[in-house]
Amino acid sequence: MNKQSIFLVGPMGAGKSTVGRILAEKLGYEFIDSDHEIEARTGVTIPVIFDIEGEGGFRARESAVIDDITQLPGLVLATGGGAVLSADNRRHLAARGFVVYLRSTVPALVQRTKNDRNRPLLQTDNPEAVIAHLLTERGPLYEEVADLIVDTQQASVFRVVRHIQDQLVREGVVA
Repeated sequence: MNKQSIFLVGPMGAGKSTVGRILAEKLGYEFIDSDHEIEARTGVTIPVIFDIEGEGGFRARESAVIDDITQLPGLVLATGGGAVLSADNRRHLAARGFVVYLRSTVPALVQRTKNDRNRPLLQTDNPEAVIAHLLTERGPLYEEVADLIVDTQQASVFRVVRHIQDQLVREGVVA
């Protein structure tokens, strides 16, 4: 029997990569971060892709990676914050695995991302306004695709992972 994959969605700074790594280890699954996979395939960083190809070029690469990875069984995938903007990505995520939306507040996301220079959309004078706008735009899309919504702003990473594991067992996704 193929193991159902787990796909993590949510805004930048919500904890998808950190939670995903630990969750994959606990489940005995492979962990893949879609942004890291894009960098591995292109040989350059996300900011360089944005500089050369713009957001549209990056999103096309992201969609190709998500289409490929979501067809694989038994893995935990941390998607980029904007992956849900594509209807094709949302369709692939929803149809091919169990989707967990890691939700957080604007202040928590600002705090977690304030020193990260690898986030092109936040290289602005007012990252808080950008994050608030992105949450307004993307929040309904995260909710649309999610099988489970988990708030991450006040919980430890291990508590979040345990909660997800408990829900996956309850839903029959994992034993």
